[in-house]
Order: sequence, then structure tokens, then C-alpha cells
Amino acid sequence: MSDDWQNGGFGLYIHWPFCQAKCPYCDFNSHVSQKIDQFRWLRAYLTELDRVATETTGRVLNTVFFGGGTPSLMDPDVVAAILERIRVLWPTSNDIEITLEANPGSVEAGRFAAYRDGGVNRISMGIQALNDRDLHRLGRIHSVAEARQAFDIARKTFDRVSFDLIYARQDQTLDDWRSELSEALAMAIDHLSLYQLTIEQGTAFGDRYNRGKLRGLPEDDLAADMYEVTQDICAKAGMLPYEVSNYAALGSESRHNQIYWRYGDYAGIGPGAHARLTLNGARQAIENWRNPAKWLDTAEAGNGENLREGVSRDEQAAEFLLMGLRLSEGVSLARYEALAGRPLKGDRVDTLTDLGMISVEADRMCVQPKGRMVLNSVLAELLVT
Repeated sequence: MSDDWQNGGFGLYIHWPFCQAKCPYCDFNSHVSQKIDQFRWLRAYLTELDRVATETTGRVLNTVFFGGGTPSLMDPDVVAAILERIRVLWPTSNDIEITLEANPGSVEAGRFAAYRDGGVNRISMGIQALNDRDLHRLGRIHSVAEARQAFDIARKTFDRVSFDLIYARQDQTLDDWRSELSEALAMAIDHLSLYQLTIEQGTAFGDRYNRGKLRGLPEDDLAADMYEVTQDICAKAGMLPYEVSNYAALGSESRHNQIYWRYGDYAGIGPGAHARLTLNGARQAIENWRNPAKWLDTAEAGNGENLREGVSRDEQAAEFLLMGLRLSEGVSLARYEALAGRPLKGDRVDTLTDLGMISVEADRMCVQPKGRMVLNSVLAELLVT
């Protein structure tokens, strides 16, 4: 149990909470601020890194991910200083993956080159749509032309570049999505994240939807067709669906996200960041203060955490399934049994297998395409006690 995290590896997530504008569909911890003392934030990040390192001494760090918010608004010197401290605090794998999220509206060639020189070796771009009407509807501040220009800069600067698109948007037809996805694949280097638009409560879209003002959303059948088309078109282009919403050329999968999905350990630095760390043989769930000002003050005082609590064996086993069954590679049944202290219920596994929802071969259980369409129901069936 104490060594289980090593099946997934060890990663570090760093949250930058600031954006130029708040997108109406976004429920991430992001904020618009006119004035940011970036070097005060740097000092807080470094203090938190030092603290977390004392609890994870000697671990080999596999990945670093700067998320947000809009990390491409960070001063490149701040990013470089954080990475310099990280190299001092942890031994790193020879092929460490260091990703920074970027929005096209905050990109220019000199900044990207500076990120690369500071140690970033992978960029994940939030393009979201390839037509200006839908970008406007999504509250994005960039145009398609700006997105393409930013992508070209990234492609010339980094060997690994991913970008995100959202589908099942307002008034989008199946043919619209086919055309847009084909256009995206013509641009793509090695990785795409393709997300169905979800309406989250507490967002501007959620409020609008509740008032009946968010019109043109596709029916469930059309959204399902879009998902199936996505699988087919990406597979034919050599972008394999290694996770429910992520597609990559073989060997170009996001290694940081794989740590989450393979149920490894990860530390979280920054406001609202979460962590799962195995400490003194016990797995801990950790959350930081969500409010940026609160986190900054507490981090400077020595600890930005708001919550730390143990994760029970049942909770660990459930989290392992919830994350791992998103992957095409599936999960180890023996590892589940070790976490839970008991195997999955054989009758439920047999029923789902007979229905074509999952497959079991030797020690691996995988969700089949039919099951991916109703993954939450598959998980609920497996986890019923």
C-alpha cells in the first residue's frame, strides 16, 4: 500500500490563478486582476516548494505542469526561477516533461523562447474553436488568426505542442465538427485534447442555462454522434484515443496527466491546487486555500494548505477506478484488490463484460467503446457495495 503510488509516478502541479478574462463556461479557479506582484507570488511558490520537498525527499520527479488560469501570463523569469528551485529540491527523471498552458491571446515569440530557455519543454494551448463566431460565444479573447499564429510560434519553439478544442457547441452540426476536427488534425503535432462542452453550475453559462437563455445546445444523440466521429477521425489520422478526451501519436501522451489517471502521487502548489501524496505509508488528500489572496498570505506564512485528510482504502480503490478506467489501457485488477482489500464483484464484472461495456484479459480490465459512452454508469455498477 505504501508503495502503490509508484505504479503511477510522481508529478508536480503549479497553479497560476490569473486570466485576462473569465470564460463563461469555465469553473476552474481563475480570476481577473489588474495588478499582480509576480515576484511576491514567486517568493510564495518557492516557500511552498521548499515545504513540500521536505515531505517528499528523494523522490524522482517525473513531470511538472503549470496550469491555471493562464500561466502564459507569468513572467518567464518567474517560471525559470521556479524550475531552477525544483531541480535543486528533487532528482528529476532524464526525460522529465515540463508543460505550460498557454492562451493564444497571451503569446508572442520572445516569451515562448524564454519559457523554453527556462526549462519548459511542452506547451498546451487553449484554442477551443476554429471559427471566430464560436470563439466569441465561448468568451475567448483571441481570433482564429491569432490562434494559428500562436500555434505556429509554439511549433517552431517546442518539439511537443498540444491544443484543446471544445465540441458540441451551440448550433454546431455534425458536419461542422467533422470539418473543424479535420482542420485541427492538419495542424496538430502529436497531441489533441477534445472536450464536449459541459454546462457547470456557478459559471456564466450555468446561470444562462438555468434561465433558459443558452440556446442551440445539441441533443444527447447528436453529442454522442460527435463523440463517435471524433474517435473515428482521430484514429484514422494516427491520433490514438488513449483517454476519454485525449488523443496522441504513439509515445506522445501527456505524461503528467497519466500520473493522475494511473493513480500516482502528485503535489499541488498554488491557490486551489489539490494533491494526493503518500506520506508515512498513508495516502493524504490535500487542498490549498482557493482564494488567491488568502493562499498568498498563508503560503508566505509557511503553509498554503486549507485541508489535509487521510484517504481510506475504499476511497483509494474507488479513485483508482474512476481515474484508471478513463484510459484505454485500463486498470490492473490485482492493484484494485490490493487497494480495496477485496476483489471487484465478479457478477458485476461478468454482466458488464456480457453487455460489451468492458473487457477483461488476464489482469487488465478495460472499458470498451460502448462503455465509454456511459462511463459513469459503468463505474457506478462496479463500485456498488
